[in-house]
Amino acid sequence: MGIKAVNLNYIYGQGTAFEQYALKNVNFEIRDGEFVGLIGHTGSGKSTLIQHLNGLLKATSGEIYVNGENIYAPGYDMRALRSKVGLVFQYPEHQLFEVDVFSDVCFGPKNQGLSKAEIEGRAKEALALVGLDESFYSQSPFELSGGQKRRVAIAGVLAMEPQVLILDEPTAGLDPRGRDEILDQIDRLHREKGITIILVSHSMEDVAKYADRLLVMNHGEKLFDGPPKEVFKHYKELEEVGLAAPQITYIVQDLRSRGIDIDDNITTIAEAKNAILALLSGGEKK
Repeated sequence: MGIKAVNLNYIYGQGTAFEQYALKNVNFEIRDGEFVGLIGHTGSGKSTLIQHLNGLLKATSGEIYVNGENIYAPGYDMRALRSKVGLVFQYPEHQLFEVDVFSDVCFGPKNQGLSKAEIEGRAKEALALVGLDESFYSQSPFELSGGQKRRVAIAGVLAMEPQVLILDEPTAGLDPRGRDEILDQIDRLHREKGITIILVSHSMEDVAKYADRLLVMNHGEKLFDGPPKEVFKHYKELEEVGLAAPQITYIVQDLRSRGIDIDDNITTIAEAKNAILALLSGGEKK
């Protein structure tokens, strides 16, 4: 499912003394099956932008096309759109409300008018995909750990079988192990199910590791758009807008400044490990 934004603008408090652009002439196209990282400083417009992609917010001006259809066209089915473009908010407590985990995950497909058997089948599959077995079905979602709540929230969206999954800081507040587990499962969903992923994150290491492409927002405008290796070459410009490159980028640049011939395209620890081992062994860089 492709998504295209054309001259997208959103103004808070339009016509008042507090008028402010949250999005300004934003243009991009996300192709079917991409894993896109969306980054930017606090207040850059990231959360506002993703809420436009499934119609939760309506642009002040501009268009959004999903599979070639303008979602602002008269008669467009917004309800169907929200089933196909699933959004998981940063705080899963905002999306959990049923008495037990299984009922919560069933809620979305139930509202799609499916049969009981199909609803329950989807819920079981979605919970399995996020690593929650039957022992969790009858538990209250509010008694789970932060990471488990995230998984239930993601499962609730997956049960509607979206073609696009948008995640707003899905690892916020989690310990390193919980963060890695959530992101690894999202990556597996992307690879195995072909779901388009849009990941909002403050972690440069995470987007460097998982994303095929980065969109960088700054004060409501698109600053960069490209593969992580290309975007992080602009680390000095990123620093000027309150961001940074992955820490390994700075280590690589320091090694190069000391005369060590290491590839300046390295953005992950695994790549750095391979390159350093190759240099130590006198072999060719990998």
